[in-house]
Formats: sequence, structure tokens, C-alpha cells
Amino acid sequence: MGHLPLMRLMAMKRERRRLRRKRRRQHALAPDESIASMKKRKSSSYQQVENTHSDKRLRYSVPYLPEGIWQHIHSLMPMGDAGRAACLSSAFLYSWRNRPKLTFSTETIGIVERRPDFIRKIDRIMKKHSGIGVEALTIEFMDLYTTKARSYLERWLQIVVTPRIEELSLMVSPLKRKSYYDFPCSLLSNGNGSSIRLLDLHCCTFHPTPELGCFQSLTRLHLERVIITGDELGCLLSSSSVLERLELRACYHIEHLKLPSTLQQLSYMEVCDCCRLRRIENEAPNLYSLHLSGWYFSTQLCFGESSLVKNLRTGHFFSLYRAFAELPSIFPNLETFAIRWLPRMGDAPMVPNTFCHLKYLSILQTTRSASFDYLSLVSFLDACPSLDTFILNSHARHSEDDSIIVNPSDLRQLPGQYHGNLRDVKITRFCSAKSLVELTCHILKNTSVERLTLDTTECTLRCSPGETGRCSYIMDKNDLLIASRALLAIRTYIEGRVPSTVKLNVVEPCGRCYVIPPFRI
Repeated sequence: MGHLPLMRLMAMKRERRRLRRKRRRQHALAPDESIASMKKRKSSSYQQVENTHSDKRLRYSVPYLPEGIWQHIHSLMPMGDAGRAACLSSAFLYSWRNRPKLTFSTETIGIVERRPDFIRKIDRIMKKHSGIGVEALTIEFMDLYTTKARSYLERWLQIVVTPRIEELSLMVSPLKRKSYYDFPCSLLSNGNGSSIRLLDLHCCTFHPTPELGCFQSLTRLHLERVIITGDELGCLLSSSSVLERLELRACYHIEHLKLPSTLQQLSYMEVCDCCRLRRIENEAPNLYSLHLSGWYFSTQLCFGESSLVKNLRTGHFFSLYRAFAELPSIFPNLETFAIRWLPRMGDAPMVPNTFCHLKYLSILQTTRSASFDYLSLVSFLDACPSLDTFILNSHARHSEDDSIIVNPSDLRQLPGQYHGNLRDVKITRFCSAKSLVELTCHILKNTSVERLTLDTTECTLRCSPGETGRCSYIMDKNDLLIASRALLAIRTYIEGRVPSTVKLNVVEPCGRCYVIPPFRI
């Protein structure tokens, strides 16, 4: 009885060996069937794709994916790659003819010089396109001044401008203003404009009317060199209740711009070089960022006492002193202010605590001929008690007599309030002008600055040691001499006054691109 478990164990082992031998014999008797089953299992995860580019039909396997995923992958390709893929594979041909995003430019089409070939190639693509499902169309058309070219363009717009279009960008460059393309506003009627989220027009005449209907999906409107009046623009804005960004550039026919109260979501507006603009009236309650650029000295701003504008950028809009005198009543909640500044004679000091909420101030000096007393900018620091960041970009060409290196003398000191909030100060194109050195020393003594950057160059992109090429800003011999004087002024008058709590960063000209000459008095 004691040997019974051992005998059963040996019998079970013999049975397992017998079953293994039986399976091997069955597999050897039907090799074709097993191979066929393996091919069947493998083909379930791959699909055959046919190459129809040449006369010889070639078939190759690609991973199996649903047709919708392949179409989505194809739609993400650049236009040139997508077109070549459609020529090579019939699997991509259908998605090419139903491509949702179309971008036509000399870069995507690949034709630079011959305009007829450019038009012919786009027209051949548009004729084969179904026109169904186009969501975005971008056309960069150069030299649009012939009647035939305009007829082609209008035909393409009729194909793609449907109730499903979401983005429409038309950038044309006519030779003369008289040859501006008259954009057919009728294409946007009957609900065709109700789905547009982005409308970007360049060098066109655009005359919207109330009959166009509601642009209920429009979130961004960009018009550049577009002939449109203020009333026509107001008609368009009144029907765009979800508009978030409004950008107007060089629209010379706009004299009065009014933003209605229905623009509840408008948060950013940019108005540049609209030289005939005389009045901007805002009733949009949530406008936070504003960019005004151009010589608009007589433009009247009506924003109301409850204006929520916090970010303001201006270019040649006001003199610096006029800006600080007038803007606090227009934008009482301003926190960020960047201004292009043209110094003027007779400018008066500022009243302290003018901008109570201003935290970021950037001043770009635009003149290169006249010298300026930078120490007078102390009054602007006193006008901004909450200031955290101060950036000054100096472009003035000072005479040698202004240089503290050429004519050394005692530094002036001005009384001023202590700025306990100022943390970051940067001066670009720092030079050896005595008043600029005095301003820097005043900041070190009367503020709680933690970082002080003195950049003797104007280079935004510097070359890398591991790459070829030069810095983005090319300095001539005179620039190098000014930088050499500035570095000597920093070492002589500033470095010894820097407290231990301040991190001083002095930016010199690139040593790989230039050799800084030593300055000798």
C-alpha cells in the first residue's frame, strides 16, 4: 500500500509524455494548415495598402486602424506632405479630397516666381476637393490685381465658405490700393458666417451690412489694411457677442470706433496705425488688455470711470509726461504699462502716487539724436508706489560731453521716496551718460531692488558656442566704443555701490562675435 502513490505519479508522467508526442505528430502531419492559421491571426492586426503611384502595383502592410483615425492623421500633416501621401496611397486619397484645413501659400504650394502656375495649382486642388467639411482656409495671394485672378479667388471661396467653416484667413498683397480685393460679404449670409471663429482679412474692401446676420461664433477678428468704415465695423461688432480679440491695423477709413456693451467677452483690443481715428469709445465691460500704436496725439479715449483695463501698451501715442498726467483718470486700474517714448522739451515732473496700482513699467526711448536727463525719471518712480518691475530701453545717441568717463564730475542726488516694492530693474543699451549713471545709483540707494541688469547691447538673441552664426544685433565700431565706455562707467561708479542683497548682471557684447576695444581717456 505504501508504494501506491509512487506508482500513480509514474503513470501520470507517462501519460503526459504520450500526449506531447501525439500533439507533435498532429502538427507534423498538417503544416500548411498551421501556417495558414498563423497568417490569418497576423493579418487581423494589419491591413493591405496599395501603392498606385506607378504602373507596378505594390502592396505593403501597415498597422490596422479605423478609417477615421487615418483621416485624422492625414489632416495633421503639412499641406505638401499630405498631397504627396495622397499621390502615393489610395488610402489617403479620400481624406485628401475631404481635408478640413487648407493652407495655400508659396511655402505650401512650392511655387515662388510664376503667379499663373501658383493659381493653376491651387485651382487644380480645389476642383478635386469635395468642399465638404472644410473647417479652415488660409490663402496668401501675392499680386492680386487682375480680373482673372480675382475670379479664381471668388470661385475658391464659394467652394469652402459653408456653414461648417470656422477659420477664414485671406492675405493678399495688391500693387496699388485701387486693386484691393472686394470681399464678397454675400458669401457670409444665409448662415455661412454663423460658425466662423476666426476672420482674418488683409488688403481687402470689407463692407458688412445688417443683412449678414449674426456672427454668433466669432471669437477673433483681425483686419489689416482693410477698407471699412467705423459704422460698418460697428455693425459687425454688434452681431459678434462672443468676440474675445479685436485687432485693427492700418485701417485708414475708421474715424470713430465704438465697442458696444454686448461684447461681454472682449478682453483684448489692438489698434495700430489707424491714422484717421479720432475717438475710441468703449462700453465693453471686460476689456483688460489694450494696445495702441501710432501718432494719435489728438485721439479721444472714452472708457468710463469703471474701466477694467489693466494692461496697456502704447507706441508714439502720448509723450511720457502726458501719459502719466492723463491716463490715470482713463485707466484707474492699470497694472502693466509699456510705452514707446519720444522725449520732448518742457516736460514737467510728475505728481507722486499717480498710478497707485501700477506694478510693471517698460519705457522704450525712440529718439537717437537728442540727449536726455535720465535722473528726471525719478519722478515717475515716485508716481508708481506699487511698482515691482522697471525696464528702460535707452536709444539716445549722447555726445561725448555727456559721458562721465570723458568729463568726470560729482554725481547728483535727488530726494525721493523709498520704493519698498521695486524688485527687478533692467536698463538696455546702458551707456556712460552721467544722468543714466546717476539714475542707476539713485535706484540702488532708494529702492529694495533685488536684481539689477545693465545691458550694454541691444541683442535679444545671442549666438551659442555650439552653433554657427552671429548674434541677432550687429554692432558697429561706434556701438562697441559706447559699450566699452559703459563697462568702464559701471566698474568705476556703480559696482562699488551695489549692496550685498542685490544681484548685479552686466551684459557685455558677445565675445565670439566682437572684440571690445579698451577705452582710454
